[in-house]
Amino acid sequence: MTAPLPAIFLMGPTASGKTDLAVELVQRFPCEIISVDSAMIYRGMDIGTAKPGPEVLRRAPHRLIDILDPAEAYSAAQFCADAQREMLEIMAAGRVPLLVGGTMLYFRALQRGLSDLPAADPAVRARLEEEARDRGWAHLHKRLAAVDPAAAARIHPNDPQRIQRALEVFEVSGIAMTAFFARRTAEPWQGSIIKVVVAPGDRELMRQRIASRFHAMLEQGLIHEVQRLRQRGDLDRDRPALRSVGYRQVWDYLDAELSYGEMVDKAVIATGQLAKRQMTWLRREQQAQWFDSLDQKLYSKAITYIKSVLMTS
Repeated sequence: MTAPLPAIFLMGPTASGKTDLAVELVQRFPCEIISVDSAMIYRGMDIGTAKPGPEVLRRAPHRLIDILDPAEAYSAAQFCADAQREMLEIMAAGRVPLLVGGTMLYFRALQRGLSDLPAADPAVRARLEEEARDRGWAHLHKRLAAVDPAAAARIHPNDPQRIQRALEVFEVSGIAMTAFFARRTAEPWQGSIIKVVVAPGDRELMRQRIASRFHAMLEQGLIHEVQRLRQRGDLDRDRPALRSVGYRQVWDYLDAELSYGEMVDKAVIATGQLAKRQMTWLRREQQAQWFDSLDQKLYSKAITYIKSVLMTS
């Protein structure tokens, strides 16, 4: 019996051209794309997430985009269940799952499994958010360092969502998140994986690319997109969906807390910080083949590599 082909994990920081490469791979190999993006899961959040447009989706359909309303929460555990279901379905059809995105926690959870963390507690989250508004996330990061030094070392001080979750886990259970991670319960993906990382070789060009992309989003109507979300009346900037880079800054601009120029600067800086955190995660990936996202021969090099691995699988 022929062994199933490996899944392909196509990882990279924001604005590195992962989607374009993924679409090219779909034309060359029997692949089906599964999105690994914690923002593209939300309906009505298209421009600020750089969600593929209708033309791209006709050529290369993406699974696990537009699956939730922005008012709903989503977790790495839910992603693992959804992704593994989609992967098995694709492989049952004799095709190759191509997982594409920049949500590194999701990739890590698929590879290593998940611990049985406590469920979210809205009351605790609200209290932590209020404390952050009063004293700042740097203060909460210091508090996290006191109860879970390993988590604080792993989580950047400018990553409020993960700081909040780590403190929430501790306050709900009395157990540090790191201790939960040490006793994993959810099973990781058991099949073989080809790991491909697409990342910039020139940081300055990457910063320019991030800035250009955000300006393009504004020209495409990002502010109107956020206005439509605000007009619903059931969303606020503390919803997980609205914490995505770009959305929070535009929300603050519409609240008149930032000028237009401040909004642009803060969004570009936040996106750069996100890319930096993603690169930190990526450097820890083992047995991954790296490609320069700015290399003019990126497509041919990546295709040659993947073809060689698939042929020997």
